[in-house]
Amino acid sequence: MKSNTILKVRLSALNFIEFAVWGAYLTSLGNFLSGNGLGEQIGWFYAMQGIVSLIMPSLIGIIADRWVPAQRMLSLCHLVAGIFMGLAGVYCLTASSLEFVPLFTLYSISVAFFMPTIGLNNSVAFNALCKVGMDTVKDFPSIRIFGTIGFICAMLFVNFVGPEDAKFQTSFMQLFVSAALSLIMVFYALTMPKCDTNKAVDGNWVDKLGLRAFTLFKQPRMAIFFIFSMLLGVALQITNGYANPYITSFASIPEYADAWAAQNANALISLSQLSETLCILLIPFCLKRFGIKGVMLMSMMGWVLRFGFFGIGDPAGGLWLFILSCIVYGIAFDFFNVSGGLYVDQETKPEIRSSAQGLFMIMTNGLGATIGTLGAMVILNKNVYSRPVDLQLEGWRTSWLIFAAYALVVFVLFAIFFKDKQKNKISPIKLIGDESIDGGGMVNTNHAPEGECKR
Repeated sequence: MKSNTILKVRLSALNFIEFAVWGAYLTSLGNFLSGNGLGEQIGWFYAMQGIVSLIMPSLIGIIADRWVPAQRMLSLCHLVAGIFMGLAGVYCLTASSLEFVPLFTLYSISVAFFMPTIGLNNSVAFNALCKVGMDTVKDFPSIRIFGTIGFICAMLFVNFVGPEDAKFQTSFMQLFVSAALSLIMVFYALTMPKCDTNKAVDGNWVDKLGLRAFTLFKQPRMAIFFIFSMLLGVALQITNGYANPYITSFASIPEYADAWAAQNANALISLSQLSETLCILLIPFCLKRFGIKGVMLMSMMGWVLRFGFFGIGDPAGGLWLFILSCIVYGIAFDFFNVSGGLYVDQETKPEIRSSAQGLFMIMTNGLGATIGTLGAMVILNKNVYSRPVDLQLEGWRTSWLIFAAYALVVFVLFAIFFKDKQKNKISPIKLIGDESIDGGGMVNTNHAPEGECKR
């Protein structure tokens, strides 16, 4: 029992560092770009996270499944990501004025190697828990919560640290913070329990190339799940890229200029991640009680409210609406992202676990986030950045309500088309070369031998 506790502490630290790397810039980069003449290009920076997720998570996942153990691959990816994020910071430090192409190139290489680490981080944690006979559904959420805490700590650090007129959230220093955390992860990842590889693969070319995870699309329920994961993934990066510039923009309006929220957008947005820490703990109960369909519907409605409250709130009398938007974000993000990762993990065999997580990343942070971010950029450039400053607030509000309407349509369609017949009952489902799962996508762990993964 003591060794299991130590393992959970180690995995909690792994998640803390992993998401602190992301939190150092994810919600504040748009503010930095907007303040340095690149406001109309914000969408490209966030879309790049989706574009690289179309290929890199799956490719790196296959390599981790077949040749390089996941914990080593996690370390190597952070090494490359950290170096190029640091080089992006050096460019910003030395350039007299920022140009899109060089900054975007360095940043793109960095995120190309960072995005696969999210799936690898899950695989390393799931592997470690399974090797000691722990249940990923019950034990992983309390570990993953420290990833959100790490994200919050990084956000608050860049919000409050730095000179009064050049806090890290508005300067290139956020890039150096992220790079430093990645380099810490390089060494820490190597201390994780060894992940097995499957070099000798029998079967056809699909097996030999490590593409077996894509055959999950042959299962109608999984195909629908992945399609709607993509549609919901459209919402993932919109507030990350634009919430900070939106809230900060109120500082240019006299009646809101002295509002605390307008001066500390990152700190306000950190309430979203604080909400995550609470919502993660609800995932095991909600998955068991409502099944994957109920949890996904809660997430979709969370996005409707997230965008809608942003659209009608303000940093003064309407601050409570901003706060509500941050509160529902926990449900919107966690009930989709964390639950979806668990669901995919439990629908697949151990030997394709990393590549299956990569496929989930392709659909959500790849296709979905790319389409969503580029679409949001078009809408916001038209409604906000093409207008005079004194007319931009109206454009911001219109845009947020458009995003809310989209999420509502996805909610209705998912409720109609996704059938979760296994909710609240044990019923075997044939997996790809595996045993069975129970209601709502949860694993039937009653037969799991001691020391083996409960799947």
